[in-house]
Amino acid sequence: MPGDVRSAFVGRTAVSAALGANGLAPYVWPVTHAVAELVAVTARMSPGRELYVSLRQRDDAVRLLVWDQHPRHSDRDLATLCETRRRRALWLLAAVVDDWGGEWGACEAEPSQRGTKSWVVLPR
Repeated sequence: MPGDVRSAFVGRTAVSAALGANGLAPYVWPVTHAVAELVAVTARMSPGRELYVSLRQRDDAVRLLVWDQHPRHSDRDLATLCETRRRRALWLLAAVVDDWGGEWGACEAEPSQRGTKSWVVLPR
C-alpha cells in the first residue's frame, strides 16, 4: 500500500474484512488498531514509499507484519535515536498488545530487502 498516513484506514478496512471472513471476529478490534498504528507510523518514517502488510493465522496466534522501506542508519547514535522514536510513537500499540497478552517489535529487514519490519503477535 502507499506510504501515506491515509493508508491506515485502508489497512484497517482490509484487515477487518479478512478477520471477519476467516472466523476471527474477536480479533478485529486489536488487530485493526495495530495495523492502523503501524501503517501510520511507518508511513511517516518513509513517506511516499510503498508499505507491505501481511496478516496470518499460524501456531495458534494471529500475526501481523508491516514492512517499510526506511533504511537502517549507518551511524550508531542515529540508529538508536530512530529506533527510540519509532517505539515512542507506538506507545498505544504497545498498550493494546500488552493488554491482549501478545508481543510486538521491530527489526531490520533481511539483507535482500531494505527497511524495517514491525510485527505483532496476538495469541488465540
